[in-house]
Amino acid sequence: MLDIRFIRENPEAVKENIKKKFQEEKLPLVDQVLALDSENRAAITEASELRSQRNTLSKQVGMLMGQAKKDPSKLEEAEKVKAQVKANADRLAELEKKEGELEEKIREIMMVIPNIIDASVPVGPDDSCNVEVERFGEPAVPDFEVPYHTEIMERFGGIDLDAAGRVAGNGFYYLLGDIARLHEAVLAYARDFMIDKGFTYCIPPFMIRSNVVTGVMSFAEMDAMMYKIEGEDLYLIGTSEHSVIGRYIDQILQEKDLPQTLTSYSPCFRKEKGAHGIEERGVYRIHQFEKQEMVVVCRPEESMDWYEKMWRFSVELFRSMDIPVRQLECCSGDLADLKVKSCDIEAWSPRQKKYFEVCSCSNMGDAQARRLKLRVKGGDGKTYLPHTLNNTVAAPPRMLIALLENNLQADGSVRIPEALRPYMGGKTVILPKE
Repeated sequence: MLDIRFIRENPEAVKENIKKKFQEEKLPLVDQVLALDSENRAAITEASELRSQRNTLSKQVGMLMGQAKKDPSKLEEAEKVKAQVKANADRLAELEKKEGELEEKIREIMMVIPNIIDASVPVGPDDSCNVEVERFGEPAVPDFEVPYHTEIMERFGGIDLDAAGRVAGNGFYYLLGDIARLHEAVLAYARDFMIDKGFTYCIPPFMIRSNVVTGVMSFAEMDAMMYKIEGEDLYLIGTSEHSVIGRYIDQILQEKDLPQTLTSYSPCFRKEKGAHGIEERGVYRIHQFEKQEMVVVCRPEESMDWYEKMWRFSVELFRSMDIPVRQLECCSGDLADLKVKSCDIEAWSPRQKKYFEVCSCSNMGDAQARRLKLRVKGGDGKTYLPHTLNNTVAAPPRMLIALLENNLQADGSVRIPEALRPYMGGKTVILPKE
């Protein structure tokens, strides 16, 4: 969410930003919010003047009532001033109600106007315009067929989609045996990897209230992602970032305590609306999964440095498991409304002979802080809004696909990358049951 003062001073820049995000339908919102803001400021000014008059008139009534003891003619004058005080009080009540209504309308519109994207973001309408920046590791295609990931898992007796469908419906799964153990090994390794980078390990609440939801994401994202708990003001989290950032709602942090660096574990729950391609069957796009996340709250001038560090952590993690990856810069039309800048880390799929998304790193600027009323008190005693950033460390369902495909051997076994072996009881390879 933008600062209303920024919109007042830079309406054309806000409109140009909307155009860059290919959301022309939102252009009228800028003029609408400015008109409401002007009306609100006029109401605030009038209300302030009435409050000032109230003090003056009240003193005048007291003086006239005192004089009326000696001069009865002053009583009539006092009654007139009393009537004016009453009229002013009625008008002030109207204005205060109007202020509240206008501020709510302004906030509703402000929540929809997208954040100002960074100048370095490539302009394009959708993810087809995302730009490959750099590759890490050599993508390879083995001289044997790489089966679909669920077929690989089935050879190890490691997945049961049919039973999950009977129990919970499509988009769920049972993981078993070595595959389940490999899943947990990835999470444990990702946790320790981030702890070694100096991040504090965190397990947050897996449900959050609506004021936190609207504080961390756009309405469009919320509708597409979140599951609502019926009869309660609670939502299941779609990613632990939302719960971790929500920890700071209505807080004032001390500048000396920045940056806040957290790595959080949680299950994640997502509606995943819409149809998807054949390669998104199995455990690629699902309603429930587990994830290790990284979150940073920092001074504004440090956020781009942290953005660079965070996506590079993802690259380092994947390369330590012998998985080739690439960094993909997200274009303007592919950025959610709160994001200033974002990139995806994509892993190589030998089966598909292309890359697929496994991590998403985002700089949110001060948008989440403003919505959550999170502030920082600087050394000079003044408060300001910090920047927040988030990035996937590991989401094992997708990472598991990349891990299995890139470490599959010709005999059907899967080599365990050295980094994961301590978490797999020292195993160097897992063997199929058949």
